[in-house]
Amino acid sequence: MDETAALKKTPLHALHLSLGAKMVPFAGYDMPVQYPAGVMKEHLWTRASAGLFDVSHMGQVTIRARSGSYEDAALALESLVPVDIVGLAENRQRYGFFTDDNGGILDDLMIAHMDDYLFVVVNAACKDADLKHLQDHIGDTCEITLLDRALIALQGPRAVSVLAELWADLAHMKFMDVRHCRLHDVSCLVSRSGYSGEDGFEISVPVDKAEDIAGRLLEHPDVQPIGLGARDSLRLEAGLCLYGNDIDQTTTPVEAALEWGMQKARKTGGARAGGFPGSARILSELDSGATRRRVGLKPEGKAPVRSHAKLYADAEGKNEIGEVTSGGFGPSVEGPVAMGYVPVSAAVPGTPVYAEVRGKYLPVAVSTLPFITPTYKR
Repeated sequence: MDETAALKKTPLHALHLSLGAKMVPFAGYDMPVQYPAGVMKEHLWTRASAGLFDVSHMGQVTIRARSGSYEDAALALESLVPVDIVGLAENRQRYGFFTDDNGGILDDLMIAHMDDYLFVVVNAACKDADLKHLQDHIGDTCEITLLDRALIALQGPRAVSVLAELWADLAHMKFMDVRHCRLHDVSCLVSRSGYSGEDGFEISVPVDKAEDIAGRLLEHPDVQPIGLGARDSLRLEAGLCLYGNDIDQTTTPVEAALEWGMQKARKTGGARAGGFPGSARILSELDSGATRRRVGLKPEGKAPVRSHAKLYADAEGKNEIGEVTSGGFGPSVEGPVAMGYVPVSAAVPGTPVYAEVRGKYLPVAVSTLPFITPTYKR
């Protein structure tokens, strides 16, 4: 069978082809990596105006307690994530992650409190495993439903003015607010969030209306389509993790510098401390520190340092200390940027390390994250 024919297609697949997108396999889907403008221009357009992304390959899941109680659903999900879900206000969402018994990260996700249920967005590559994980552990007390909906993201400083033309109340939403609204008379679920480091929105849309909504948004002069290539460089500049690269089952939330995603209620001494997979290790690392740390990396010169490049403490490559997990050229930074793991002793900004690139050891400075200043609407 032709490999492309075996790939899944999002509801916007025909639109991508009509726009001249270059398509590539990604997480089992045929996805646009770039459009005729190219990755560099798409990246800079998003930073300056508004970029439209198809993220329909991701999983949209609802979790409802069979009792009908939000708190019951929240407590059930808390048994799988080190996140305060009970205390999450209605129409708000927060970042979270499934952990395993060793404290590793099974997936990272967005969790929203909608009325009496939870709306959860998971990564495409982990979608099937996440559904099984939820069903196996909380399926007895909760109804787990994978929604058949499209998901599009509008990111950039002009995203709010574009969407506010369709629904004025969107302008009053804050970062991580979630609302039901109507766009072009279509019932949508909109969150003020995204993965670009810019202000923006993610919009859950009925499948049969997705192409119409996306097409109308693209008619706006401030909006252009953006592919996976620019999505990756945007999130890298923003210091945001890509599951499977920067985080996975071999990394704990503390090693990954994601402590901010765990609230006081779930930490040692909190109202509902522990009780999630791997809690012994994760709480211990929160209290005493981990041995390694995800950090930003700024290579000297113009040569990018890619994922899987080994990191060394010395310019001769004798003392290996870590590895690059994401790397490339940052168009907004106008230079190469990367992330990776180093020992805590080397995680101080400014620490010199060396990355192996084609047999040479290139100087790299440990850097704070993110590389750009995020513009989230606080």
